[in-house]
Amino acid sequence: MADGEHPEVLFWVGCAGSFDQRAQKITKAFATILDKVGIKYAILGKEEMCTGDPARRSGNEFMFQMMAYQNIQILNGYGIKKIVTACPHCFNTLKNEYPELGGTYEVIHHTTFIQQLIDEGKIKLNGGGTFKGKKITYHDSCYLGRANNIYEAPRKVLEALDAELVEMKRCRSNGLCCGAGGAQMFKEEEKGTVRINLDRTAEALQTGAGVIASACPFCNTMMTDGVKSNEKEDTVQVLDIAEMIAASL
Repeated sequence: MADGEHPEVLFWVGCAGSFDQRAQKITKAFATILDKVGIKYAILGKEEMCTGDPARRSGNEFMFQMMAYQNIQILNGYGIKKIVTACPHCFNTLKNEYPELGGTYEVIHHTTFIQQLIDEGKIKLNGGGTFKGKKITYHDSCYLGRANNIYEAPRKVLEALDAELVEMKRCRSNGLCCGAGGAQMFKEEEKGTVRINLDRTAEALQTGAGVIASACPFCNTMMTDGVKSNEKEDTVQVLDIAEMIAASL
């Protein structure tokens, strides 16, 4: 901004992408893609606060609005028009909940953005890339799928990798939550017979896939925990779609 430049997109990193060691790898992978394709992007750095999604989901509306107003003032102050984020929770909140508080932007999830780059021929994969012929299953994030109807973009990106996509029994609009949505990530689970993430991971393992693809840092954590519980971390990887593309460039 000091140089009078306007970025093509603002990359909204999010709390997970900033502070969680596993999710930082997703942030790096997506930044690698943006750099390779030559897209001018900016981040807010220390000026970026949590979108307030966990606060609102757990019932603290006052805190949500305080956080949202602060973010909106900063975004509007910089004249931001287009935001890309790798977190479906941030995506949903920025896209659907900020407009009523005065923050209207074009918000794109990173899977949709990557799909657009592939369609435009800006991303070229080396002969199908590292995952050619591998069995991959994709876990639908609730905030991407049911909340925003984004089912095709992540799958099209995976198809571009020339891999074999195998669907779980419960997928797309019938998908099962990983167990972290709605601020469940930050609280103890209630009594039940089985943890949701273990239930979901069992479905993923039944497909016989060597890679569980996710498009959300929360889902990634929950599925990784499920794979570890089943002692399958030597044979099954949990990867974000951005990591898979970055590894195949």
